[in-house]
Amino acid sequence: MAKNKQCDPCRKNKVGGQAVIEGVMMKRGEQTALATRCDDGTVDIKKNTFTPIKKKYKFLGIPIIRGVVGFIESMALSFKTMNESTEALGLEEEEGKLEKWLKKHLGLTITDIIMVIGMVLGIGLAVGLFMVLPAFLTGLWSDHVFVLNGYAKAGIEGAIRIVLFIAYLLLISLMKDIRRVFQYHGAEHKSIACYEAGLELTPENAKKCTRFHPRCGTSFMFVMILVGVLVGMLFPAEWLWWQRSLAKIATLPIVMGLGYEFIMFAGKHENFITKIFSSPGLWMQRITTKEPNEQQLAIAICAIKASMAEEFPDFDPSEYSIPVEENLDHIAFTGLSEKQKNAMIVALNKKRQAKADGTAKIEVIKVVALPKEL
Repeated sequence: MAKNKQCDPCRKNKVGGQAVIEGVMMKRGEQTALATRCDDGTVDIKKNTFTPIKKKYKFLGIPIIRGVVGFIESMALSFKTMNESTEALGLEEEEGKLEKWLKKHLGLTITDIIMVIGMVLGIGLAVGLFMVLPAFLTGLWSDHVFVLNGYAKAGIEGAIRIVLFIAYLLLISLMKDIRRVFQYHGAEHKSIACYEAGLELTPENAKKCTRFHPRCGTSFMFVMILVGVLVGMLFPAEWLWWQRSLAKIATLPIVMGLGYEFIMFAGKHENFITKIFSSPGLWMQRITTKEPNEQQLAIAICAIKASMAEEFPDFDPSEYSIPVEENLDHIAFTGLSEKQKNAMIVALNKKRQAKADGTAKIEVIKVVALPKEL
């Protein structure tokens, strides 16, 4: 069973992360590191620098405003991270004429375009599902059942939004690939908890730590819903559903800013009040995080160590490589028959050998055989 460990104050809030397909990104200050499990069982590391815009423009660091800016920047970083993770998966195909033209003239790939379209559609779906639909349904209730005051309308809209949010998370968690991302999400949280507790960063130690964290994006979304209910109480009761929807969209930056301030405060102060208000978000993490295996924990640990080169100067990602035969849960093997899997294993072992032989100095890959299941 996961256990909470005493947090080392010197390490608290020092690192944060994001789970992606077959990998984890960790951010420490301005340094980011993405660790991805490749199809051949090796670990790919990509390091980058991400400088917040508020460092250049100090007024963007003002409370509330910094929350909106931080949200936009996190979306941009998330987009960049997801793009890099797909490139590292080892699933790339030969570029066609369209891909080559886009890269040459626009500096874009098909993946970039698909992700932008997906993000736009996702934002549209979120606005429609969590803002417009609750206001519309509450308006129908008020018009045909009995008249509601502003407080009641805001409360019912919030309840509908929470139900929709939970139902959405439960539905997508049934998808195999999403469930695997949720396992990496759990690995991200457990490895951070292990680091913050001052324990040696090993899969065995991380496995014992909690997979729930107050600064998680899931908690942020739930806090935004609760703050949105409070802001919605300020809207006149006689407003129509579409007027309330527009007002919610207009006040979204305020809701984001207040939600961000609470999440940051809760991450730094653990007391009775913050525990009460953080609890709903932590409960939601029972859906958005799943228990990871040690291979996934190893990837999250690689991301932490790579983002903190000064603390882990001897970090070698090859120590966390696994045999291709133990990597069959990888997305690259999804949908393959046994015959196709066997053929792919042979091809990937040749790929690993070619990587080793192609280096200027032949390097022996140290394979750590980690169990597939906890």
